[in-house]
Amino acid sequence: MKLMEKAPAKINLALDVLFKRPDGYHEVEMIMTTVDLADRIELKEIPGKSIRILSHNRFVPDDHRNLAYQAAHILKERYDVNKGVSITIEKNIPVAAGLAGGSSDAAATLRGLNRLWRLGLSLDELAEIGAEIGSDVSFCVYGGTALAKGRGEKITHLPPPPNCWVILAKPTLGVSTADVYKRLQLSDMEHPDVYGMIAAIENNDYQKVCSGLGNVLEQVTLPLYPEVANIKNQMKTFGADAVLMSGSGPTVFGLVEHDSRMQRIYNGLRGFCDQVYAVRLLGTQNRLE
Repeated sequence: MKLMEKAPAKINLALDVLFKRPDGYHEVEMIMTTVDLADRIELKEIPGKSIRILSHNRFVPDDHRNLAYQAAHILKERYDVNKGVSITIEKNIPVAAGLAGGSSDAAATLRGLNRLWRLGLSLDELAEIGAEIGSDVSFCVYGGTALAKGRGEKITHLPPPPNCWVILAKPTLGVSTADVYKRLQLSDMEHPDVYGMIAAIENNDYQKVCSGLGNVLEQVTLPLYPEVANIKNQMKTFGADAVLMSGSGPTVFGLVEHDSRMQRIYNGLRGFCDQVYAVRLLGTQNRLE
């Protein structure tokens, strides 16, 4: 028996860091929403009890370092599942891009194995397990749009943001999330208005969503990686309504309301950036089948 599960990317409409916690993590407040760029996860029962990860992308580990592997391992151990599974990951989300690709793969694996192995777990229960794997996994289990607090695992669901195009552009470089957080100067930074963004989303106010975009991690990543700052500037020059870096980078996204302008920005960015995508906001929560 086999089944498929989509693993959508996320972007941060607002990302704030409040303080460093005693456990070494940072306390955050983030508004996250899913976009229509997704990996595809195929889950297939195999003889024996092993977990196999298959992917044509050489940057995707095929062992315990892979978050989808960790998701399968936790479910097998916790619910005494004596079955083997093959997890094929078709990567469409760029790796190490600030788009939660690995976290979304893990979340899709949790949802899919819940069905494949008939575990009968709720989304809330799966999200709780996801929090043990990584900070973004809980949100990715639910998908949609949410305020994430704590280290990212405390989720408050929000309505979908106003519909628009999202242009994603990733330069050919990797950014270490741990390094960005380590360099963050908490005493000297501008904070985005996270709750103003919530109000803009609840009022379906596209202009206020655009004016409210904010990410404190830009204050570290942009000076370290001029390529990211350059993409931001180019996207603004080409006419995006609003532009922001997602997560710790290096992917930059622009919000665009009109089709014709979307096409112009997409074509312009393709001139100097290999990984460019034009997708729609999803913003609606997953449901268990």
